[in-house]
Amino acid sequence: MNTPRPPATEPRSPDPLTPAARQICDAMAAAFPDPARGPLDAVSLRRATGSGAGRLPREGVAATDRSIPGPPGSPALPVRLYRPEAEARGPRPLLVFFHGGGWVMCDLDTHDGLCRELAVLSGALVMSVDYRRAPEDRFPAAAEDAYAATQWAVEQAAGLGCDPGRVAVGGDSSGGGLAAAVALMARDRGGRPPAAQLLLYPALDHRLTGDSAADYATGYFHTTAHMRWYWEQYLGPGGDPAHPYASPGLAPDLTGLPPALLVLPECDPLRDEGRAYAAALRAAGIEARVDEHGGTFHGFLGAMGHLPAADLAVEAAGAWLTEVLGAAAM
Repeated sequence: MNTPRPPATEPRSPDPLTPAARQICDAMAAAFPDPARGPLDAVSLRRATGSGAGRLPREGVAATDRSIPGPPGSPALPVRLYRPEAEARGPRPLLVFFHGGGWVMCDLDTHDGLCRELAVLSGALVMSVDYRRAPEDRFPAAAEDAYAATQWAVEQAAGLGCDPGRVAVGGDSSGGGLAAAVALMARDRGGRPPAAQLLLYPALDHRLTGDSAADYATGYFHTTAHMRWYWEQYLGPGGDPAHPYASPGLAPDLTGLPPALLVLPECDPLRDEGRAYAAALRAAGIEARVDEHGGTFHGFLGAMGHLPAADLAVEAAGAWLTEVLGAAAM
């Protein structure tokens, strides 16, 4: 177990971010609530991310909204289906996507652009899921919603024009943690396992003890203090932080899970837990690739169209999905 180090108080010199990334990072941080400037609350965070800025014009994909059943006794789940307009030879693969936002904020609109890109680049139908959020609904609500949505997608895949044997899960930040949790839940509960897991700078370990949590604690948009607050909202006073469906990085057994791609920014408090999870997957005999982008920060995929590294990362993720889902058994 790593011992936490005192956090840095400002970006290191020379700045590890590229000049373009630094400009975007600072602009994003200036418009976002920061625990260093005052207490955080869900309302202000949601207001800061609720503009729908993630929507990007994208030819070649059609989007439709609908609701699907949630877990038993829970509300229906809003989802958005992204279908590439390019003709497919037979059933498409399907990616069930969970947006990030610290389990507290963000929605289908904030991640609209990313989902459109993934659909076009991979040729897969993408189903973006709007799960219940904390602090109103704490763990395991979001994880149960994510699992229910994935099982629904598998069961209904043929009716959606997709192959039930090629259903992947994915997400960014807290959504990446949910995707990893779904893979564990499917294995443990005997559900249909996902064919792959796309983990974009995922939140996997509540302890935040990696060196990156200290090295990039402040000055890189989302801070380590942000992440600790998100975990507090998600778990609440009675939640089990070490539960593997909350912290997949602490799961004692990773055997039987699907292959994974982890996209990691260099300057991210969560970078080291992503590296550790990839290593643990490999030790369990699971194929796990790491696509690490130097000079970037947590949330950098939100700068698609403005930051070359973000465009390259999404293109590589789409290519990986095409490769791994194309090779999956039908």
